[in-house]
Amino acid sequence: MANGDPPERAAPPREAPLGLSLVATPIGNLGDLSPRALAVLGAVDAVLCEDTRVTGLMLQRYGVSATLVPLHDHNEAEMIPRVLARIEGGQRLALASDAGTPLVSDPGYRLVRAAIEAGVPVTAIPGPNAAVVALTLSGLPPHPFVFLGFLPPKDGPRAAAIARHRAAERAGLTATLVLHEAPHRLAETLAALAEGLGGDRPGAVARELTKRFEEVRRGTLAELAGHYATEPARGEICICVGPAPEEVTGEADLDAQLRAAMAGQSLRDAAAMVAAATGLPRKQVYARALELAAAQP
Repeated sequence: MANGDPPERAAPPREAPLGLSLVATPIGNLGDLSPRALAVLGAVDAVLCEDTRVTGLMLQRYGVSATLVPLHDHNEAEMIPRVLARIEGGQRLALASDAGTPLVSDPGYRLVRAAIEAGVPVTAIPGPNAAVVALTLSGLPPHPFVFLGFLPPKDGPRAAAIARHRAAERAGLTATLVLHEAPHRLAETLAALAEGLGGDRPGAVARELTKRFEEVRRGTLAELAGHYATEPARGEICICVGPAPEEVTGEADLDAQLRAAMAGQSLRDAAAMVAAATGLPRKQVYARALELAAAQP
């Protein structure tokens, strides 16, 4: 397709693609299921789904009949050989999560890896994705972005995960952060993000996307944490956090980072790591490292 040409308008397939089809489903509004996705779901020999009740109700509303097979976190490992055997036997299967794009904070990654390694054709029927929709509505820089899925639910592991991301930022990562969260943990997660990343960082909370009561609330992490501490949220939720502000490294801070790095590795490696973390010219950092090393008793 040449630049400027309109996208190809192919008719919905009369039969499903060979192998395994990853089919994106609506994240709320049933009108977002594409004609191609609907055609594939109705044409495959079976639909692998996270919850057969959810997928069954969706297909029922479209008047589509399909054989539904549960595939979720608890049975994915044991289902993989059975699924591959069915495909190798000539069947065409689809994988659909309860909402959104399969594999993105949903089951299916292990199956897809096994299918690729077995030489099974894998294709995708694209469609809704809550994280991307939230990012586009957040008002924050859309790229680059880092998607973290769900943070650990307990305080200690969650704080450690946030600290690891902050360490990556100090090493030079500049990206908008996107994650999912359950409504009953939203306030405490926002408070943990404010503590670990800075309360003045810009953020957004997007909930009930594409549904009747869709809402996107924007503000600093501290403001958002305060709001949801007194106003509990409902529905499916995405959190977006703006990139870390550029940090100016003073001479004393540079020396402290160099001394810490030089304690565990060679002078050259330490200088390279600190240069990457601070954004300062490598030659400048290396020269300062030599001065510090020479001054040591």
